Amino acid sequence: MEKLVISDREILKGENVTIDLKLPKLYHSPMKLPVHVIKGKKEGATLFISAAIHGDELNGIEIIRRLRKLSILKRLKGTLILVPIVNTYGVTTLSRYMPDRRDLNRSFPGSKKGSLASRIAKIFFDEIVSKCDYGIDLHTASIHKSNLPQIRTNLNNELTYNLAKVFEAPVVLHSELREGSLREEAQNIGIPVLLYEAGEALRFDEKSIRIGVKGIVNVLKELEMLPKTTTKRKRFKLPIISRSSQWIRSAESGIIRTIKGLGDIVKENEIIAYVDEPLDNEVFEIRASFDGVIIGKSEIPLIQEGDAVFHIAKLKNLETAENKIEYFHEDTINKNEFKELELEDIIE
Repeated sequence: MEKLVISDREILKGENVTIDLKLPKLYHSPMKLPVHVIKGKKEGATLFISAAIHGDELNGIEIIRRLRKLSILKRLKGTLILVPIVNTYGVTTLSRYMPDRRDLNRSFPGSKKGSLASRIAKIFFDEIVSKCDYGIDLHTASIHKSNLPQIRTNLNNELTYNLAKVFEAPVVLHSELREGSLREEAQNIGIPVLLYEAGEALRFDEKSIRIGVKGIVNVLKELEMLPKTTTKRKRFKLPIISRSSQWIRSAESGIIRTIKGLGDIVKENEIIAYVDEPLDNEVFEIRASFDGVIIGKSEIPLIQEGDAVFHIAKLKNLETAENKIEYFHEDTINKNEFKELELEDIIE
């Protein structure tokens, strides 16, 4: 196992420590980036889990908090680096962006002499990401939108495709790299990253949190960083796989009445919402442009012409997809599964 040093602090085998990375001050106030490192006693991979790279995306903070409490981590092989709040500035003000109005997830790899966002990206990437073998980046939808739990990754990469399926989110979506994103820069240096999208900004969503915690444990087991369960397990939940998606936009302004929700399977030309004129009886229809599953939607009842309403992942086989999504709806992760995780090391 190679020596791991973060902020001039060497982490030794068997250590469970929190390190505060020094960040640029916010006016006169000192700022820091809390990093929790769990290093197993046995050799294994190094994986980072990051959240709140957008300061209003909070689900990931709770996912990491619950993950830390699982006793199964006592049997960790390798190293787990947990960064629950990457954009500490944005979280302070409940803002997606940095104080300089830049998107931190478009500022990688960063620069020591660049903007504030660029400097934070540089610190996080150099001190954490570059020292890992794998990564999982936790996100939610942007403000006033919600996402069905989903993994976004490169489906053409056999390794990330397999890890995406193992995570067991309802949907796996092929996602092209975006310039300046954490995932793009990590891939440029050979570090595969899964992106978990689930829930709504500024809200905790219990289902999304539970799927996220269990998904991370599944990935850790697949990477042999945690022992695989030897007891009889429920059948593997195969996700819906989609290679493309598109936002459906409103052609009219008014009050929207959605008749389809997250996880609903829709057919081409099917009515998915109505837009009502607030001062008369005129009603407009919004229809699906193709067969697919709704993976994101607007949560605002007022709509303007051109606003994005539904994010639909394209599907080829609706019947198969419907069976899979029904299985997820019926088999929502419950608290008992987390009790099983707490007891796995005793059972084994």
